[in-house]
Amino acid sequence: MQESKYVKYTLIGLSVVFLTLMLIIPLLVVIVEALSKGFAVYFKAILDPFALKAMNLTLIATVVAVVCNTVFGLCAAWVLTKYSFKGKNILSSLIDLPFAISPVIAGLVFVMTFGRISYLNDFLTANNLRIVFATPGIILATIFVTFPFVTRELIPLMHSQGKDEEEAATMMGASGFTIFRKVTLPNIKWGLIYGVVLCTARAMGEFGAVSVVSGHIRGKTNTLPLHIEILYNEYNFTAAFAVASILVIFAILILIVRNIVEWKNEKEA
Repeated sequence: MQESKYVKYTLIGLSVVFLTLMLIIPLLVVIVEALSKGFAVYFKAILDPFALKAMNLTLIATVVAVVCNTVFGLCAAWVLTKYSFKGKNILSSLIDLPFAISPVIAGLVFVMTFGRISYLNDFLTANNLRIVFATPGIILATIFVTFPFVTRELIPLMHSQGKDEEEAATMMGASGFTIFRKVTLPNIKWGLIYGVVLCTARAMGEFGAVSVVSGHIRGKTNTLPLHIEILYNEYNFTAAFAVASILVIFAILILIVRNIVEWKNEKEA
């Protein structure tokens, strides 16, 4: 018993030390550096027109990516858990592709697909459509790197629940939408919300793929992470940390929402 307590407290101590070094101290450094020259300089940095445009683009890309991936995640999870068909394992593997590919490679794929050297360039130019080095490319890159999150949260949950309730509702004459709204959705709502939270966090912090497709056009195609990089490379450290603190605030809010979702899920279970 004494040895078990020793192991327990040792593991707790190591966890606290690790979290302090890897999470708490870096967050404190960001906040301290952001406010190192006073609130006037801090607010000037975050209210800078380029920072506001970067924040706006980040929010647009995040919202579009989350909406698209939520719809896709629901459809994919439904198909993979409720039906049997040829190629099911292949579809399941393809969903995990963004986890296996570097975001930078994903960005290069979009540049090769929609850039000037692609086969689609003539069509895009003729119709005055810009994908890469424009907002659509940033949205596509964000969608690509985040689309597994909702699906992967829902698939285990829907597998564990089985198909009995849906089949019973079908035998009673309920339509497909009614079954989804009154049977399936109530059972998966917390898993769905949790997947949306993870998707949002990943979308807001995406750097690699977005960096490749953005072209780093200041005030037009820079998201918050890219804007922070530019400020840091210009040795404007205080402004860089000030803008970074915005992402820290969003991260803390997302963490709070995630914990609430976990608590609600455990309470209902």
